[in-house]
Amino acid sequence: MTLKDNLPKIALGAWAWGNDGTFGNEHESEDLNPIYDKAMEIGLNLWDTAFVYGMGKSEEVLGEFLRTSDREDYVISTKFTPQLAEMFEDNEVTAMYENSAKILGVDDIDIFWIHNPVGAPDWTKKLVETAKDHEIGMIGVSNHNLAEIKEANEILKEAGLKLGAVQNHYSLLNRSSEDSGILEYCKENDIIFFSYMVLEQGALSGKYDTAHPFPEGSDRANAYGGSLKEIEELNSAIAKIAEKHDAKVAQLPIAWAIAKGTLPIIGATKVHHVEDAAEAIDIELSDDEIKTMEELADKANVNTIRIWEKEMK
Repeated sequence: MTLKDNLPKIALGAWAWGNDGTFGNEHESEDLNPIYDKAMEIGLNLWDTAFVYGMGKSEEVLGEFLRTSDREDYVISTKFTPQLAEMFEDNEVTAMYENSAKILGVDDIDIFWIHNPVGAPDWTKKLVETAKDHEIGMIGVSNHNLAEIKEANEILKEAGLKLGAVQNHYSLLNRSSEDSGILEYCKENDIIFFSYMVLEQGALSGKYDTAHPFPEGSDRANAYGGSLKEIEELNSAIAKIAEKHDAKVAQLPIAWAIAKGTLPIIGATKVHHVEDAAEAIDIELSDDEIKTMEELADKANVNTIRIWEKEMK
């Protein structure tokens, strides 16, 4: 069985575990351990992180938990971030790969990504060298547009490798990877599309509204705080669809992302986030419900493009 065949329908993201100010909350190891245990118990064993999340903090915390499990029982996904290349010498991609593997406590990484297209395609070419010395289960690119994805795929093909995954921001409020043809290209070329920020860092969870704003001073408060009225109205409309499925508001965007043929990465900072995500896998949305949710999101017209990314065209 290949790595692709062995992946769950949802990945769990450890971005917030890095305590880098993005989410506005500090998370201690002892609070996160029950999340890991619950996820592994119910079969959500695909973990997504990056060295840049807290400059190793996310990988460090996750690695602590991974050491309590057998290596064959989990799948680990982490990234080479071009903006951090100057921290490493010689082949920076290999150096960051080996550094992440050491922090995580693994010999090899299952899914390894070029985090963004800064410096592309040179980093993809260097990743080819890394793949010669290390057993990388799947190679991916993140935050790349269609032209950049095609370019990376060709570079890997010429080296006898394959682009196995694309990871982009994709949600009800940001469907540019679909509109640009990226989802269709992935489908045609047997590439898994990992959708991150499906819940827009909690904006689509139903937790935040005009009466309950995001943590003050956090990046997400700066990004979504001016659109709380529109977000509140959208979540209220989604709640009516959720009621028909005896589901929570936060589960609908996850079910939607799965229905669109993507593998969503769900950030988990509480045990119920894991449990809710697992239940969302079994929600089957009708075509009409999917269309309605997308129309509602278009009507909300919330700008979700963040400082590190671009709209896919």
